[in-house]
Amino acid sequence: MATRLGLGLPQGRQYAIGRDVPSVARAAEEIGYESLWVYERVLFPEPATQGLYGIEGLPWPDSYRSVADPLVTLTLAAAATERARLGTSVLIAPLHVPFQLARSLATLDAASGGRVVAGFGTGWSHDEYAAAAVAPFERRGKVLDELIDVCRAVWGPDPVAYEGELTTIAPSVVGPKPARPVPILLPANSPRALRRLVDRADGWMPVGTGAGKLAEQAQALKELAAERGRTAPVQSVLRANARYTVTAHEGGKRAPFQGNVAQIVEDLEAHAATGAVEEILVELAGSTRDAEELKDVAAEVYEAARAAGV
Repeated sequence: MATRLGLGLPQGRQYAIGRDVPSVARAAEEIGYESLWVYERVLFPEPATQGLYGIEGLPWPDSYRSVADPLVTLTLAAAATERARLGTSVLIAPLHVPFQLARSLATLDAASGGRVVAGFGTGWSHDEYAAAAVAPFERRGKVLDELIDVCRAVWGPDPVAYEGELTTIAPSVVGPKPARPVPILLPANSPRALRRLVDRADGWMPVGTGAGKLAEQAQALKELAAERGRTAPVQSVLRANARYTVTAHEGGKRAPFQGNVAQIVEDLEAHAATGAVEEILVELAGSTRDAEELKDVAAEVYEAARAAGV
């Protein structure tokens, strides 16, 4: 069975969000992409107080200087499409008030006919946590756990009732309800995150950093699930952060998904061949100049990937 393919939506400052998001979403659906995805960055500290991913000295990419709100972007895409699933990869969940985020996702799912996929992560930027003012960075794991609980409660039958550290919901009717149970997908980039994924999630969201590493991560997930008496999450969406270039990348070590269309597809083929994931999200929008180039490259990648058997 062919690996499903999804496309990252345009959120950067080179795009006119109100015009380009619907246009790219419609084009992606027509091309054959089965899902549309957004990510979250809320600010760009200047000067940087912390390196990228918390790694000292690693600069933030320029594409993070302006990133459109993920749920607004998905809403624009939902209104312009009919079939494609609408995913977050990822929402930095602890930056959001749990009850409000649960209601927003439920409303979007109801409005789109049951197409939302909720990918949650904890993030790494201390500045983003300080700006959001929901909870301190040090409590990010506990906040994510509570947010998952609140979502399950709000999306479930009425009356909804919940009591946690951040959230208290008196027995209430809370609507609208999602059109179907919204799947929650989580990354597994630490031992604690891996346990949370096995115990609490509907699916896994790895990042493509090499086919061998992906296979190792999938095996670790299976082993931990077996240890904990659970079945490994069935849904799996790999995030392929492509750095597209018109010409082939030559000389030196090439990072996964860096280069021209042929090289990106070569990496898609290698990751798909592991059998570790059922879907790959191709993120091209950060390295294309405008919406027209994004649509053209997305079409080339899709056609070449299908021709290669992905």
